[in-house]
Amino acid sequence: MERYKEIERSIIKKYRKVIWSKFIKAVTEFQLLKENDRIMVCISGGKDSFLLAKCIQELQRHGKFPFEVHYVCMNPGYNEINRKMILENAKILNIDLEMFESNIFEIVSDIDKSPCYLCARMRRGCLYNKAQELGCNKIVLGHHFNDVIETTLLSMFYGAEVKTMMPKLHSDNFEGLELIRPLYFVREEDIIAWSKFNELTFINCACRFTEKCSLDDDTTSKRKEIKNLIKNMRKTNPNIEYNIYKSLDNVNLDCVLGVKRNKEYESFLSHYDD
Repeated sequence: MERYKEIERSIIKKYRKVIWSKFIKAVTEFQLLKENDRIMVCISGGKDSFLLAKCIQELQRHGKFPFEVHYVCMNPGYNEINRKMILENAKILNIDLEMFESNIFEIVSDIDKSPCYLCARMRRGCLYNKAQELGCNKIVLGHHFNDVIETTLLSMFYGAEVKTMMPKLHSDNFEGLELIRPLYFVREEDIIAWSKFNELTFINCACRFTEKCSLDDDTTSKRKEIKNLIKNMRKTNPNIEYNIYKSLDNVNLDCVLGVKRNKEYESFLSHYDD
């Protein structure tokens, strides 16, 4: 059996409970895909987006309704080693990948203040433009369950607001485009286990500013700080991540100081005497 077929089999057999079933749960529960959707799967080169691509492939082949898929990698200025690895992994995994070029890393290289923020915005804009060019109505990203939990805590600790990474959202600037995250319930540890089981090697961080450092060696980023915090809390509360997620699906509006909807703030005092 060809290697990519063995890899596909591992998703729906060995890792069915922790990957495939959770992928299907998110697609179904959040109504992420509909018949005749034209979707663009964004592949960064990491383990998450490549697993996502394989799950989407499997769903397209054996799902209950038809939809069209484009697999795309936007090259913001990867070094040649990373670029080659992405293309080689696409070949190994039997993914018909289109890589298109941009010069985002070059543009932000001279930015002293918030280069990561600008880079992220520019990359997102390039992907939305590419999706429109392809006639797609949905962009698919590979964020997983741990990303959701970490983003929630980052928003609380450093953004002073309670919000999370949503499983889907409409674009504010590109009419008719929607962003979806089908790996919403899949845990990172299971993605790592899947990649190791299949002896796959993916790029960790392709950023020009940090590419010399492995993600595991990054002791300065706020996200790494949050990862370590959750890891330590899990020692005494194994359900910590699920509880954080569930709290966002169980908000008691009678016990919050204020809420924001459509960018308008409303204090609990506005209805206190009702």
